[in-house]
Amino acid sequence: MSRRTLVFFVCSPHSRTGVTTAARLLTDYYLSRGVPVEGFDTDSREPNYALLFPKVARVVDIGDVKGQISLFDRLLVADDAPKIVDVWSRSYDQLFATIAEIGFLEEARHAGVEPIILFQADSSQTAASNARLLNTTWPNLWLTVIHNEGAAPLRAEAHDILARYPARGKLVIPKLESAIAAALDDAELSLSTFLHAPPPHISIVVRAALKAWLLPIFTQFQSFELRMNLQSSEFLR
Repeated sequence: MSRRTLVFFVCSPHSRTGVTTAARLLTDYYLSRGVPVEGFDTDSREPNYALLFPKVARVVDIGDVKGQISLFDRLLVADDAPKIVDVWSRSYDQLFATIAEIGFLEEARHAGVEPIILFQADSSQTAASNARLLNTTWPNLWLTVIHNEGAAPLRAEAHDILARYPARGKLVIPKLESAIAAALDDAELSLSTFLHAPPPHISIVVRAALKAWLLPIFTQFQSFELRMNLQSSEFLR
């Protein structure tokens, strides 16, 4: 294999911070480029992420041993297909407790898999404390912070708040006006095909606004992916 398979844990210990939005955008980024991707939704009550991608994502209950096997066995498959885990806030503690218990990160490195934390920032002290705990527990784990300006606005304190996070880089998801953001509630809207073939029933104004919002986000993901691939190349030398 020419590079390590990327496994993304999109997470926050708190709800309504934009976890599913980030997981959706990352999944659509890969699908827009024709890259096979596999997704996992740990919210067994309202699996919105899995509903958005019925062909590539499935629901896993990590509170159950069968669910843990279903998730972690697949995450250790180094097949070059990115794996994306939408971590429900109520699954956050269980997920990382299981990761520690089974030695997943150590096993992943041996298997040619690169685990990545995409941590959703918010204004609370506890979120930053959780990020620091992950960094202390696994100092070699790649942790990048995502600031979703619509879901978890940090306002004028953004710089100081983000400085609390021990992150390797930052990704920003800009806020959308409510009238534009409403279009994203349509589960039938595929952002992976939107740039090439926007649905004709969507207003031309909404189409233009969504495109202007989406392109910079995909560019950020592309830059991030290039950094990760470069790191993988250095690792394999």
